[in-house]
Amino acid sequence: MPVRLHHIVVDAHDLPGLARFWTQALGWKVLSERENEIVIGTDENAPVGMCFMPVDDPKTVKNRVHVDLTSNAADRDQEIDRLLALGARRVDIGQTGAESWTVLADPEGNEFCVVRPKETLIR
Repeated sequence: MPVRLHHIVVDAHDLPGLARFWTQALGWKVLSERENEIVIGTDENAPVGMCFMPVDDPKTVKNRVHVDLTSNAADRDQEIDRLLALGARRVDIGQTGAESWTVLADPEGNEFCVVRPKETLIR
């Protein structure tokens, strides 16, 4: 059997703050909280979660791996506004404006994208 994705691990300065942002962004909940680790997911049986671990050094370059989020086409702009209100910010990583995604960063600067739903993309 091949391996399966378990957690997406995110280094953080403020574990509770970053975990709170992502639980609110995704509608997930905190599954476990320890001094040096907070895990979030949909529920205790979630096949994949996010794990926040402490780091001392500052983020200095664009992420090598990032999360892509999507929503219904009608809700996309409202969802982007909601994420911005939660503490995300728009970032420019060289996009042209013609992309099918919007690049944002979480409160600690980790880039992620809000992608148009698949049904709206031309194949």
